[in-house]
Amino acid sequence: MLGTEVRRVTTSDVEYVNEVRLVGRVSGSPREQVLPSGDRLVSARVVVPRPVHRRRDRRGATVDTLDCVAWTSRPRSVLSTLQTDDMVSVSGALRRRFWRGEHGPVSKVEVEVTQAKRLRSTSRRAGAGRSARSEAG
Repeated sequence: MLGTEVRRVTTSDVEYVNEVRLVGRVSGSPREQVLPSGDRLVSARVVVPRPVHRRRDRRGATVDTLDCVAWTSRPRSVLSTLQTDDMVSVSGALRRRFWRGEHGPVSKVEVEVTQAKRLRSTSRRAGAGRSARSEAG
């Protein structure tokens, strides 16, 4: 297992679980950020199509777009190498992060990534297409 494992909390009769697994397409280039605390993170946005039977909500959405953030070195290094339209699998936990913004407290819900894996790269597809066109021309 890459990164840190998601921990389970158990009481006498209930097991609490916060686990997320996404398989989707990277939307845009990942961003690396250094926080005022000195902590480094890499964030990427992952787009996941909704199941066919739940494709449209009241606003007509057919996908979910989720912010994914890696704080530890191994998932950070994987996320930082992703490119737009790469297919990726990420696992982790849902977190709400708070910080002080320009106009007061701000919060955001995101997936804290503990495992990440590129499933398919767009660079290979794009490279194959370019070489085929150049050979044909």
